[in-house]
Amino acid sequence: MGFFDLWNPVVLLFVVVVGLVYHNLTSPSKAEAEGREPLRTKMRLSFYTGLALFYIGQGSPLSYIGHHYLFSVHMVQQSILYLIMPVFILNGIPDWLIRPIFKNKIAKGILKFVTQPLIAILAFNLLFSIYHLPLIMDALMKNEWMLTGYHTLLLLTAFAMWFPVFGPLKEYANYSGLVKMAYIFGNGILLTPACALIIFADVSLYEMYRNAVVPFSALPLLEDQQLGGVLMKIIQEIVYGTVLAMVFFKWYRTEREQEEELSDEPSEKSGLTTA
Repeated sequence: MGFFDLWNPVVLLFVVVVGLVYHNLTSPSKAEAEGREPLRTKMRLSFYTGLALFYIGQGSPLSYIGHHYLFSVHMVQQSILYLIMPVFILNGIPDWLIRPIFKNKIAKGILKFVTQPLIAILAFNLLFSIYHLPLIMDALMKNEWMLTGYHTLLLLTAFAMWFPVFGPLKEYANYSGLVKMAYIFGNGILLTPACALIIFADVSLYEMYRNAVVPFSALPLLEDQQLGGVLMKIIQEIVYGTVLAMVFFKWYRTEREQEEELSDEPSEKSGLTTA
């Protein structure tokens, strides 16, 4: 385990470059020059947090240890990359920043298709479940290029999965609070089988971890595998529960405001008639 293995400089360079480009495109001086409102600090912090989470999940020791030694660490890595990081990135992107990318008719059609709730929810959860089938995961772990390709596809479908809830282009995320809550609830259900397969297995499922020689004290192989499934399920419940609460309270506030507006209208009309 060398320094470059544990702290992937290629991923770090990618994160730094993306961060600098984002900083330049969203700087207050650029906003002033283009006559736009400056981007809120909250949004900028959200994007930078997402970049930091991406590096933790893909370029830090978490990635190396999870890939080579401990399945439980691998599941924490996946939770960060697919369940948490996309939320912060999407919340940090203003619509005007990515809208030009999807002006093209083909790009717009692809985005519209992959972010349809049914397509998005099935694509991510199906790919995630297939990945954890022992036959598939063992084959991918033996081929670095295939593994990178599959993880890239999973990452793209994770962004598509979160887009109907947090997408910066509102025409693709224009769903009621009730629909979004049902969508998040459905996501939680569809992710459960993959976790259950791992948690309740009574044998070690993955060849790579069976053959790994862990150079430090660790849990027994089966317990580490079961811990990975439990951690994934717990993190998923926390993330989806938090998002569900956010969507519910936003929907509730909107409903209350609309009710108050409707209740005020008769009073105004009545006042006009009396006058």
